[in-house]
Amino acid sequence: MPVYSSLTHALAAALVDVLWFIEGSDDEQMDPDDAVKVLEGVAHLVSQLSSDQRNELIGLLGTMAEAESDPARREFLEGFPEGFSLVDDAV
Repeated sequence: MPVYSSLTHALAAALVDVLWFIEGSDDEQMDPDDAVKVLEGVAHLVSQLSSDQRNELIGLLGTMAEAESDPARREFLEGFPEGFSLVDDAV
């Protein structure tokens, strides 16, 4: 069982686990409409984070991606900031 450096890191890891499951679920495992609602809800939640909170989450995602041995999950982690609008398109 991993030991996390902070509660924020533990919660970010739990959030990623849930979203990874949803992304990988087929229609028999999870209703597609429900999946979209959850993903949109998370996107809305992270859009409400302060700049410092966004930067902290982006940093945690980067740390998690570097430590990830599964290439598909690493790609998911690396794409998370853009996929959930944590970074500005103009940057």
